[in-house]
Amino acid sequence: MSLEKPTTELTALDEASGRMSTWRLLLSNPLTVASGSVLLVIVVLSVLAPVIVPYGVNEIDVAGALAPPSAAHWFGTDELGRDVLTRVLLAGGTSLTIAVVAVTFALVVGVTIGAVAGYRGGVVDAVSMRVVDVMFAFPVLLLALAIVAIFQPGMATTMIAIGIVYTPIFARVARASALSARTSPFVQVSQTMGTPGAVILARHVLPNIAGPIVVQTSLSLAFAILSEAALSFLGLGIQPPSPSWGGMLYTAQGFISQAWWMSVFPGAAIFVTALAFNLVGDGLRDVLDPRQRTLIEARRAR
Repeated sequence: MSLEKPTTELTALDEASGRMSTWRLLLSNPLTVASGSVLLVIVVLSVLAPVIVPYGVNEIDVAGALAPPSAAHWFGTDELGRDVLTRVLLAGGTSLTIAVVAVTFALVVGVTIGAVAGYRGGVVDAVSMRVVDVMFAFPVLLLALAIVAIFQPGMATTMIAIGIVYTPIFARVARASALSARTSPFVQVSQTMGTPGAVILARHVLPNIAGPIVVQTSLSLAFAILSEAALSFLGLGIQPPSPSWGGMLYTAQGFISQAWWMSVFPGAAIFVTALAFNLVGDGLRDVLDPRQRTLIEARRAR
């Protein structure tokens, strides 16, 4: 007992030190920190938007239509006199909600399919991957358009469509990681001991594929924001009068020479949000990928 306790404590300290080192490396990247800070601000503003917006989302002021940015309307007004800042902030909450729900759906379904296919192999792997290959044969936006066209456009349909089209990506990532994890000594010992497959997946396979999945989640959130904006721009996403960044861009194209602010501010919101998610994903990849992490540590040591 006297030998086991110190060993256990040292192991726990090593694990804690490893976690601290990971966070330290992540926070040492100024670009990742800046991107994460921007994302935090966007999320906070989107969550608090119903409370902090200065006007109603569909509050019309015909006399003040197409007014340029001013002290009363920081982002100007649209063709109906509605405050652009109010609509951009409220649309941010809608876009983030759709992206998070859709990517969560794709994450759960895709990781389940990929992990089971990679671990089981054989017929299960072959059939699952052929279905994934068929879905990959269609461009993401085209497949989303086809799904939305079958059902009535709206927020729920947009979530489902984006979630379905990003499921194969998670399935591929999870399968590739599960294939390598299946040959690890821990999994082979567990199989020899007769441990159920579901338990092996939960204890050994899923923790080993967490790194690539975290990175893919961040990148998928960026593309989900862009996909939602594209669907709304085409009239198949969020329906008027509910605000959405893509819908605001569609409306603004008719007034591009009269009111530049109608397109600039929602377009900037899409660009900054997607870019921030991508940069955070790059930072996570550098820290969680052993090869990239080794290079970073070597550069810091020099």
